[in-house]
Amino acid sequence: MHERDKARDSESQSLLTRFLQLRRGPWENLATVIIAVGTFMLMQPFYLELFTYSFVTILTGTVMFIIVSHFKE
Repeated sequence: MHERDKARDSESQSLLTRFLQLRRGPWENLATVIIAVGTFMLMQPFYLELFTYSFVTILTGTVMFIIVSHFKE
């Protein structure tokens, strides 16, 4: 395999492959998105069900962020 092919293969890694490598970057991004979704659920005035599960969502994202902050860079 040529160097050019290796570079192309590493660039074309799927999102799932990057998550399964247990690197900090993608998992921290996912945890941040979960926290943001939970915050949106907390602040929206339309659906009580979303408000009800907002704290659990924020807590899940926060715990996830704490755990993945210990992953390799």
